Amino acid sequence: MTLHVPPDQLLLQQAIAPGAYFGAARPRAGGATSRPAGRTSSSPSQLPAGLALRAEYAMRFECSGYPQSPPTAQPWCLETNTPLPPARWPTGRSIVPSVFRPEWKGGTCLYLPCDRVSIECHSNWMHENPSRLWQPARGIICYLDQIYDLLNQDGYTGLRGA
Repeated sequence: MTLHVPPDQLLLQQAIAPGAYFGAARPRAGGATSRPAGRTSSSPSQLPAGLALRAEYAMRFECSGYPQSPPTAQPWCLETNTPLPPARWPTGRSIVPSVFRPEWKGGTCLYLPCDRVSIECHSNWMHENPSRLWQPARGIICYLDQIYDLLNQDGYTGLRGA
Protein backbone atom coordinates (compact mmCIF):
# COMPACT_ATOMS: atom_id res chain seq x y z
CA MET A 1 0.00 0.00 0.00
CA THR A 2 1.42 3.36 -1.03
CA LEU A 3 0.71 6.34 1.19
CA HIS A 4 -0.06 9.56 -0.63
CA VAL A 5 1.65 12.56 0.96
CA PRO A 6 -0.09 15.82 0.02
CA PRO A 7 2.09 18.30 -1.90
CA ASP A 8 1.75 20.98 0.80
CA GLN A 9 3.12 18.56 3.40
CA LEU A 10 6.05 17.55 1.15
CA LEU A 11 6.98 21.17 0.48
CA LEU A 12 6.81 22.07 4.16
CA GLN A 13 8.91 19.03 5.12
CA GLN A 14 11.55 20.16 2.62
CA ALA A 15 11.48 23.69 4.04
CA ILE A 16 12.07 22.47 7.60
CA ALA A 17 14.56 19.73 6.71
CA PRO A 18 18.03 19.96 8.29
CA GLY A 19 20.10 22.46 6.40
CA ALA A 20 17.10 24.31 4.98
CA TYR A 21 16.60 26.57 7.99
CA PHE A 22 16.80 24.47 11.11
CA GLY A 23 19.96 22.43 10.58
CA ALA A 24 22.54 25.13 11.26
CA ALA A 25 22.72 28.63 12.59
CA ARG A 26 21.31 30.99 10.02
CA PRO A 27 23.19 34.30 9.72
CA ARG A 28 21.07 37.29 10.64
CA ALA A 29 21.49 41.02 10.33
CA GLY A 30 23.94 42.39 12.86
CA GLY A 31 25.72 39.07 13.26
CA ALA A 32 23.02 37.37 15.33
CA THR A 33 22.03 33.82 14.49
CA SER A 34 18.81 31.92 14.82
CA ARG A 35 18.72 28.29 15.83
CA PRO A 36 15.06 27.29 15.88
CA ALA A 37 14.38 23.67 16.70
CA GLY A 38 11.58 22.05 14.74
CA ARG A 39 9.35 19.29 16.04
CA THR A 40 6.76 17.73 13.82
CA SER A 41 3.35 16.29 14.54
CA SER A 42 1.50 13.40 12.96
CA SER A 43 -1.00 15.77 11.36
CA PRO A 44 0.08 16.87 7.88
CA SER A 45 -1.71 20.19 8.17
CA GLN A 46 0.07 21.03 11.41
CA LEU A 47 3.78 20.84 10.71
CA PRO A 48 5.68 21.67 12.80
CA ALA A 49 3.68 21.26 15.97
CA GLY A 50 6.29 23.09 17.95
CA LEU A 51 8.90 25.47 16.71
CA ALA A 52 11.19 26.83 19.39
CA LEU A 53 12.30 30.33 18.46
CA ARG A 54 13.59 31.20 21.93
CA ALA A 55 13.98 28.96 24.95
CA GLU A 56 10.73 30.40 26.34
CA TYR A 57 8.52 29.94 23.27
CA ALA A 58 7.31 27.49 20.69
CA MET A 59 4.81 28.05 17.91
CA ARG A 60 2.23 25.73 16.40
CA PHE A 61 1.75 26.32 12.69
CA GLU A 62 -1.25 25.29 10.62
CA CYS A 63 0.09 25.07 7.07
CA SER A 64 -2.56 23.57 4.83
CA GLY A 65 -2.13 24.79 1.27
CA TYR A 66 1.57 25.54 1.86
CA PRO A 67 3.35 27.39 0.31
CA GLN A 68 0.71 29.21 -1.75
CA SER A 69 -1.56 29.79 1.24
CA PRO A 70 -0.07 31.57 4.23
CA PRO A 71 0.23 29.60 7.46
CA THR A 72 -1.30 30.64 10.73
CA ALA A 73 0.47 30.18 14.05
CA GLN A 74 -0.10 30.44 17.76
CA PRO A 75 2.18 30.25 20.79
CA TRP A 76 2.33 26.64 21.94
CA CYS A 77 3.28 24.70 25.07
CA LEU A 78 5.40 21.71 24.04
CA GLU A 79 5.12 20.05 27.45
CA THR A 80 1.32 19.83 27.41
CA ASN A 81 0.80 20.00 23.63
CA THR A 82 -1.75 22.77 24.14
CA PRO A 83 -1.99 26.48 23.37
CA LEU A 84 0.32 28.56 25.53
CA PRO A 85 -1.58 30.28 28.38
CA PRO A 86 -1.81 34.08 27.86
CA ALA A 87 0.34 34.79 30.92
CA ARG A 88 3.23 33.00 29.18
CA TRP A 89 2.94 34.89 25.86
CA PRO A 90 5.71 37.33 24.91
CA THR A 91 5.33 41.00 25.67
CA GLY A 92 7.31 44.17 25.44
CA ARG A 93 7.14 47.73 24.32
CA SER A 94 5.48 48.93 21.13
CA ILE A 95 5.39 46.25 18.43
CA VAL A 96 5.77 43.00 20.41
CA PRO A 97 2.50 43.30 22.38
CA SER A 98 0.67 44.45 19.26
CA VAL A 99 1.55 41.16 17.51
CA PHE A 100 1.34 38.70 20.44
CA ARG A 101 -2.27 39.44 21.42
CA PRO A 102 -3.99 36.55 23.21
CA GLU A 103 -7.32 38.41 22.95
CA TRP A 104 -7.09 38.54 19.11
CA LYS A 105 -9.13 35.66 17.64
CA GLY A 106 -9.02 33.88 20.99
CA GLY A 107 -5.25 33.47 20.82
CA THR A 108 -5.41 31.21 17.76
CA CYS A 109 -3.13 33.36 15.61
CA LEU A 110 -0.64 36.20 15.66
CA TYR A 111 -1.56 39.72 14.61
CA LEU A 112 0.81 39.73 11.62
CA PRO A 113 0.26 40.51 7.93
CA CYS A 114 1.85 37.17 6.97
CA ASP A 115 -0.69 35.20 9.06
CA ARG A 116 -3.55 33.59 7.11
CA VAL A 117 -6.24 34.34 9.70
CA SER A 118 -5.17 37.91 10.49
CA ILE A 119 -4.73 39.08 6.89
CA GLU A 120 -8.32 38.02 6.08
CA CYS A 121 -9.56 40.78 8.40
CA HIS A 122 -7.17 43.49 7.21
CA SER A 123 -7.25 44.22 3.49
CA ASN A 124 -5.56 47.55 4.29
CA TRP A 125 -2.38 45.64 5.26
CA MET A 126 -1.80 44.84 1.59
CA HIS A 127 -0.83 48.50 1.09
CA GLU A 128 0.33 49.46 4.57
CA ASN A 129 2.67 46.53 5.25
CA PRO A 130 3.78 45.03 1.93
CA SER A 131 7.14 43.84 3.28
CA ARG A 132 5.38 41.82 6.01
CA LEU A 133 2.95 39.98 3.72
CA TRP A 134 3.23 36.25 3.06
CA GLN A 135 5.74 35.50 0.32
CA PRO A 136 5.28 31.96 -1.08
CA ALA A 137 8.75 31.98 -2.65
CA ARG A 138 10.33 32.50 0.80
CA GLY A 139 8.05 29.94 2.40
CA ILE A 140 7.92 29.39 6.15
CA ILE A 141 11.06 31.52 6.59
CA CYS A 142 8.91 34.56 5.76
CA TYR A 143 6.88 33.97 8.93
CA LEU A 144 9.76 32.69 11.09
CA ASP A 145 11.93 35.72 10.37
CA GLN A 146 9.21 38.07 11.54
CA ILE A 147 8.70 36.18 14.80
CA TYR A 148 12.45 35.91 15.35
CA ASP A 149 12.91 39.64 14.77
CA LEU A 150 10.16 40.49 17.28
CA LEU A 151 11.56 38.20 19.98
CA ASN A 152 15.09 39.50 19.51
CA GLN A 153 14.51 43.24 19.41
CA ASP A 154 15.09 45.77 22.17
CA GLY A 155 11.32 46.13 22.64
CA TYR A 156 10.92 42.52 23.81
CA THR A 157 10.73 42.37 27.62
CA GLY A 158 9.80 38.74 28.40
CA LEU A 159 6.69 36.94 29.55
CA ARG A 160 3.36 38.73 30.00
CA GLY A 161 2.80 37.29 33.45
CA ALA A 162 6.32 37.87 34.76
